[in-house]
Amino acid sequence: MPGVAVMTDSNCGLLQEDEKRYGISIIPMPVVIDGNTYYEGVDITQEQFYEKLSQGAAVTSSQPSPGDVMDRWDRLLEGYDEIVYIPMSSGLSHSYACAAAFAGEYGGRVHVVDNHRISITQAQAALDARILAEQGKSGAEIKGILEKEALDASIYIAVDTLEYLRKGGRVTPAGAAIGTVLNIKPVLTIQGGKLDAYAKTRGMKSAFKTMCRALKSEISGRFHDLYEDGCLCAGIADTYMEREDLENWKEELARAFPELEVMHIPLTLSIGCHIGPGGLGVGVYRKHRSDR
Repeated sequence: MPGVAVMTDSNCGLLQEDEKRYGISIIPMPVVIDGNTYYEGVDITQEQFYEKLSQGAAVTSSQPSPGDVMDRWDRLLEGYDEIVYIPMSSGLSHSYACAAAFAGEYGGRVHVVDNHRISITQAQAALDARILAEQGKSGAEIKGILEKEALDASIYIAVDTLEYLRKGGRVTPAGAAIGTVLNIKPVLTIQGGKLDAYAKTRGMKSAFKTMCRALKSEISGRFHDLYEDGCLCAGIADTYMEREDLENWKEELARAFPELEVMHIPLTLSIGCHIGPGGLGVGVYRKHRSDR
């Protein structure tokens, strides 16, 4: 029987269709739209989601039901000795706390990781867990490593429209109106699972430069040793952006950080419902290397 199965949720940006490619079990995250529950990548696409969002639908993020999570655990444990489960950050959702409580019923076979991550950095944590499992690490060892390294990641997100921050109460109606006229693009940051305001910029180009400067400062500071050891890579993510625009930003990021591998994954719908379409996220994070 294989040793350790790795499981995460679609808040990492990967969907069930990616399971075979990465060797990771991915549980779809629910979103509630006008009172109806949909599952990311299963019965709603990004295009359908943002169409409903733009039409003024009432959209909220949710979390997997305990039953769905435990059913997935039960199926995985038919073929594996242990499970390492990496839900989205405990700072952004109750998913971790709920899963950790129910894991106690599995006699130490399910290890729930409080990795303080979301989006592409959460995806990397799941990929790292897969590498560590292939290296023969136990579930407990993998959990310990991922939690120790949880803060070896940084994300910045530029918001294209203030409409959804206004709806969520993060920006006043007057502030949103003025900001729209002035082409204000807020930059948010996720550090250790908490979403905070970072800067206000004029236009997306200025926002991108601001985010890159922040990342370069961190690379020369707290991430310097990881960078020198070749364990750092860069990521870019978006909320339903025009493909040509996205490709241009990917090229810009590669030029800004030519020495780093750049990975792209769409931003999860749970972020999209708060910031709307056209958002752009960039980040840097630790990456484990496979022995193969």
